[in-house]
Amino acid sequence: MNRARESEPTAAWHDLAALVPDWPAPPGVLGFVTGRAGGVSHGPWGMDGDRSGGLNLGARCGDDPVAVRENRRRLAAALPSEPVWLRQVHGVAIHVARGPLEDEPVADAVVTDRPGLVLSVLTADCLPVMFADDRGRAVGVAHAGWRGLSAGVLERTVEAMRALLPSGAALQAWMGPAIGQSAFEVGDEVREAFVSRDRGAGEAFAPGVRPGKWQADLYLLARRRLRAAGVARIDGGGFCTFTDRGRFWSYRRRADSGRMASLIWIAA
Repeated sequence: MNRARESEPTAAWHDLAALVPDWPAPPGVLGFVTGRAGGVSHGPWGMDGDRSGGLNLGARCGDDPVAVRENRRRLAAALPSEPVWLRQVHGVAIHVARGPLEDEPVADAVVTDRPGLVLSVLTADCLPVMFADDRGRAVGVAHAGWRGLSAGVLERTVEAMRALLPSGAALQAWMGPAIGQSAFEVGDEVREAFVSRDRGAGEAFAPGVRPGKWQADLYLLARRRLRAAGVARIDGGGFCTFTDRGRFWSYRRRADSGRMASLIWIAA
């Protein structure tokens, strides 16, 4: 499923939402994905055409730190709390959030069972995946580029979620905007990283135009991992950050680009 609900002007954060997940989240679980609009950044971190007004939220992608602080201030003002920001390294470390932080923990996913605590990951082609249990007692969000995905970041996030919940709790996931298969050319080493662990993952790689190259489907790879981890329902997918340049930044389209945030929380 790749539909997303139209934003309704019922909360301040809707003004900054480029995409609201269309998934059967339990009452009280809220989330959205920011886009390019709504901030003060310009140039590669601005709107399409390098125009001013970009809501770049990445603090390590070359943007003016003053602009990033203002963008994050605007976002936080529309949320129940300052988001938990991570120092992402394409790994599998999971942070269990208990409250606001002064420092950014080194992790590529974050989970919590605390209402009112906003979780976040930053992306610009990598796959963001939101998680919730069917009764809204815990939420999480993971950053899954091909390295983290092949190393098990989604499985580790599921494990961390289950540790917060009663035995047998049903989990669901929503896959946000990532680079689409037609734009994601990879080499043999990327295919091998998946196929060596799961022979069936070969179906997610279509032969590329150039020898030794493949077109990788991050969404299909993530679905296989999530199903194997026992996630009861998986929604989302079907987006492409590379081609949807009006809404999203893409690192592959332009390396000096901004970052979108995928945010999720339990209403207090």
